[in-house]
Amino acid sequence: MAKIALACDSAADIPQDLINKFNIHRVHLRVMFGEEEFKEGADLSVDEFYKKVREVEEFPKTSQPPIGEMVELYEKLASEGYDDVILITLAAGISGTNQTAHTAAGMVEGINVHVFDSKIASFAEGFFVVEAGEMIAEGKSVDEILERLNSMSDQGIKAYFMVDDLNHLHRGGRLSGAQAFVGSLLKMKPILIFENSSIHPIEKIRTKKKAVQRLKDIFAEKYDPNKPVCLTVLHANRQEDALELQNWVKENYPNVEVRTNFIGPSIGTHVGEGTLAFVWYER
Repeated sequence: MAKIALACDSAADIPQDLINKFNIHRVHLRVMFGEEEFKEGADLSVDEFYKKVREVEEFPKTSQPPIGEMVELYEKLASEGYDDVILITLAAGISGTNQTAHTAAGMVEGINVHVFDSKIASFAEGFFVVEAGEMIAEGKSVDEILERLNSMSDQGIKAYFMVDDLNHLHRGGRLSGAQAFVGSLLKMKPILIFENSSIHPIEKIRTKKKAVQRLKDIFAEKYDPNKPVCLTVLHANRQEDALELQNWVKENYPNVEVRTNFIGPSIGTHVGEGTLAFVWYER
């Protein structure tokens, strides 16, 4: 039986317990504060990142993992006796990470590299990583795993979120849609959707309280009780708010598998502190 390794980029925001459980290997996006550069998830923790953002005037910037780090990972896995590696990346539409992973794959021998575009980011990307980890543990083949990941992608991961300050997305050029509409949202708490590898504002909301309620309403509208659902409440340094939303899901939808998860530095740079999101898929 082929020995399969599992890898992803750090933008998947995989918590340490799952990294350990599924032996997940990571390539690290970079976060820059001026001249200072940090490897996300290696030498900059989530708490340190949000603390630093509040202390500096200039917005941080991000960059994809260098190709050398990817080549090094592939070669290391080959030397450890792996036949295949499945590397899951954040949306190719918002980062060059996926393309770099493909290019690096052509530079190594002795291991079959399968690069998968999640078409999303943060722990919504993490859904694909965890699904692959579970299937590897069950002894499934590479073809079976990729077929399941493609099926998940075709079905669509639902991702709705509210941001506290739209300036981060606006400045970083990560928003799709009419700029006039975006500009009129800057003082609001809009609801946004992540689909087709890009972020779109879909509703104007004036207050955080109403925006949070709207997230609940959207999930209620779209939830199908006949299908097993896995949902994660994402938060950018708003653990208390996320736990409240998790409890709401548990009380109202006891059959839904729910957890909370952080939004890490590379995605937090673009959505900003205070962001809350509902992301889910049907298992």
